[in-house]
Amino acid sequence: MKIDVMVANENHLCFVTQINDAIDEAAKQRGTGIARRTDEYIADKITSGKAIIAVNRNEFVGFCYIESWGHDEFVANSGLIVRPQYRGMGVAKRIKQAAFDLSRKRFPNAKLFGLTTGEAVMRINTALGYEPVTFAKLTDDEAFWAGCQSCVNYDVLQRTNMTKCLCTGMIYDPEKVAKRKAQEEAAKAEAAKKKSFWSRLFGK
Repeated sequence: MKIDVMVANENHLCFVTQINDAIDEAAKQRGTGIARRTDEYIADKITSGKAIIAVNRNEFVGFCYIESWGHDEFVANSGLIVRPQYRGMGVAKRIKQAAFDLSRKRFPNAKLFGLTTGEAVMRINTALGYEPVTFAKLTDDEAFWAGCQSCVNYDVLQRTNMTKCLCTGMIYDPEKVAKRKAQEEAAKAEAAKKKSFWSRLFGK
């Protein structure tokens, strides 16, 4: 077995129906999540270079695509799916990392966000630098929230005036992450400076 994870291209259009079937079935099993997209929608993500696919030779293994919202201010990684027989092998983590890298490359200044009910996805997102946030901090693009209408729990979102649902909102803010890293580097440099000072003072 050799599972390859890559940016999807026209050679992978043959998997569109399988991908949609897998997304649809997973949503039904969880009792939550976005339902089936059109085959044309998935195909467009593939041909526009906005999808990640995992394959085992000529067999479809997993998939994820990226969407931009609010004039590219926000980017979401959506439709993450791994076929049941390939779960527990770290494939989802590899797909999410590839989707994250693709999003950062194509939309370097955008905030990356997602909605999920899955504990495993939350762990992966946290490792990538995402933080849980209220829905108010996510995109206000109506087209994004309209996509939630196909979820079986959309009535919950409506009853709470679009402020909460069963999903957890998570966001990666590149500006915030950069500031945090700069502060951490400054703290390390200051600690090293103090250590060097005391070493010289006491000859150690």
